[in-house]
Amino acid sequence: MSGTLYIVATPIGNLEDITLRAIKVLTEADIILAEDTRVTMKLLASLNSKIKSQNAKLISYHQHSSESRKLEILNYLSEGKNIALVTDAGTPGISDPGNELIAFLFENDPQIRFVPVPGASAIITALSIAGFDVNRFVFIGFMPKKKKEKLLNWLKEGKVTFAYYDSPHRIIKNLSEIEKIFGRDAKIFIARELTKFYETLYRGSVQEVSEMLQKTSIKGEIVVVVSK
Repeated sequence: MSGTLYIVATPIGNLEDITLRAIKVLTEADIILAEDTRVTMKLLASLNSKIKSQNAKLISYHQHSSESRKLEILNYLSEGKNIALVTDAGTPGISDPGNELIAFLFENDPQIRFVPVPGASAIITALSIAGFDVNRFVFIGFMPKKKKEKLLNWLKEGKVTFAYYDSPHRIIKNLSEIEKIFGRDAKIFIARELTKFYETLYRGSVQEVSEMLQKTSIKGEIVVVVSK
């Protein structure tokens, strides 16, 4: 009988945001697949007071993992092992190579049981405090480096709020592209380092927020929400 793959969401910053169910799954799993084993080891160490015993085998799985690693994971599941898939922060499979592994396993062993263990998500967290109409929204992952104008024009025509991940060295340039298509008065919300000590929120027109960011040192993980 094939094993179970648990897709486990982990904290996006504050380690207290992990769920009781996630702790239980990480406690009982035979194997934990980690994007970066060092990051996951720190998380497990922080849970020592909550975990009575942690004997799971820790294996790396990331965007550069080989096909042989996928086959190794498939074999473990075929042997009946229960595996927990985690990313460094947030929900696996969302702008994360976990979706490729899941697709591979679906196609190669229909007996595998897949169980989502929901939790923190930077995108949903940002949308919840943006104060925009998010009854409908589009998530585009990371802003592409090429064909950006075509994508932004499509989003403008759709008249729907959209959100994406950005990096400190690209955020100003991307905001300039947004301003070019949506206009300087377009309303945006930016969340930096969500749930962490240096969490910072910016809200206003794209011009105002861009000016604020240019006056500070931009570091950490960034989520951008653009109102329809």
